[in-house]
Amino acid sequence: MFNGTSLWAGVISGGLAQLKDTQAMTSGNMDKKEYAIQTSKNVTGGLGLMAGIEYGAMLGTAIFPGPGTIIGSIIGSIIGNRIGTSVGYQAGRLVLNNQMLPMNRLSYNDPPKLPQS
Repeated sequence: MFNGTSLWAGVISGGLAQLKDTQAMTSGNMDKKEYAIQTSKNVTGGLGLMAGIEYGAMLGTAIFPGPGTIIGSIIGSIIGNRIGTSVGYQAGRLVLNNQMLPMNRLSYNDPPKLPQS
C-alpha cells in the first residue's frame, strides 16, 4: 500500500521537518524535550501524509476517475498531514509531560547519573 509516490512524499516531508528541528536544537533554540515531541510529530505527520495521499486518491478515483484521483490525493495529503502532526504532537506531549514516567531526565535536560553504591 505505501509505496512509490506516497512513500517518498512522507519520507521527504518528515525528513525535512526533522532536519529543521535538528538545526533548531543544535543552535539552542529548542530543548531536548521539545525536540522529542517534535520528532514524534514529524514521524506521525509523514505517516498521515502517506495515508492521506493513498486514501484521498482512492476516494477521488471512486468519485471522478482521472482528475478526481489527483484532487483527492492533494486534499487527502493536506488532511492526513494535519491530522498526523496533531496526533503526534499531542501524543508526544502526553508521554513526555507524564509525571508518572521516570523520564524526567528529558524534562530537565540533565545527563543520566550512575547510581551511587
